[in-house]
Amino acid sequence: MAKKKKHVLVIEQSFDFDMIGICSHHNDYRLAWGINDKMNLCLTKSAEDYIITNRKGEILSKHSMYEYIDEENRLEYYLVRNKNSGKYLIPEKSGIDFFLFLNNNLVFEVDEVIGKLRSVTSVLGVYSFDPEELPSAETLVFS
Repeated sequence: MAKKKKHVLVIEQSFDFDMIGICSHHNDYRLAWGINDKMNLCLTKSAEDYIITNRKGEILSKHSMYEYIDEENRLEYYLVRNKNSGKYLIPEKSGIDFFLFLNNNLVFEVDEVIGKLRSVTSVLGVYSFDPEELPSAETLVFS
């Protein structure tokens, strides 16, 4: 009997979002209010939490999320809490409290956004991350 060949399909993920980590001692609603004030946005609490599932579709964790769609610049903002009930959105960055994702950003430089975020009173630190360097970023989907 002939030996069966096994083929493996490898798909490289491309990330179409910028990822900014935020350290803050305030709750998500207070942080969202401060970001709205300094960046002239309108982040509002999403009707649904950001949900992480496994390959079988089972829910692993839920994370509080705020969102804003900038129709003029065709840009989407998502503010997501990193830790919820002991589970992390991005486990490699457990020291980060929140992540701000700029989806389809073709307008702003990340350094410009970071500068504005640093002026928010409830922000302790702001860091830019390359999603390609974080293995758990593959679970992130914004559509």
